[in-house]
Amino acid sequence: MSLLHLRTIPDPVLRQKARRVTKIDDALQRLIDDMIDTMREANGVGLAANQVGVLQRVVVIEIPEEEEVRVLINPEIVRREGERVVDEGCLSIPGYRGELVRSLKVRARALDREGKPVRIKAEGLLAQALEHETDHINGTLYIDHLESADKLWKLQPQEAGARSEES
Repeated sequence: MSLLHLRTIPDPVLRQKARRVTKIDDALQRLIDDMIDTMREANGVGLAANQVGVLQRVVVIEIPEEEEVRVLINPEIVRREGERVVDEGCLSIPGYRGELVRSLKVRARALDREGKPVRIKAEGLLAQALEHETDHINGTLYIDHLESADKLWKLQPQEAGARSEES
């Protein structure tokens, strides 16, 4: 396993829509393992394949209070409920955070790393991460959801290295 190069704005790959995965093979398994290593090294809670320059619909999410990493292939949000204001960051926009509106609860479907269908009911940080990563594979960044530019702020150096809701 190895660390992959994290793409940051203004890299155009972050604005491209990723392609559906049609074949789950050894190369995809290596990509998933490398994405997990890269996410952990960067202290993130999620990572989408296009954040490492691969235009495939693959995301990994590791919520601190959960034991396992979620690997989602071709994820889709199928239902959203409610709204809440969240503080959000992104590994592809280092040194900044923003305040935006995310869903209170989401339902999603995807394939796991073996290709088996999974359904997820989520709230809190998992719901936020699902929306954030699904946005990524659709070419959308969290800054696109900001109400205004004053809802984005630069982090102080000691804050920038802390593990938080960055994906």
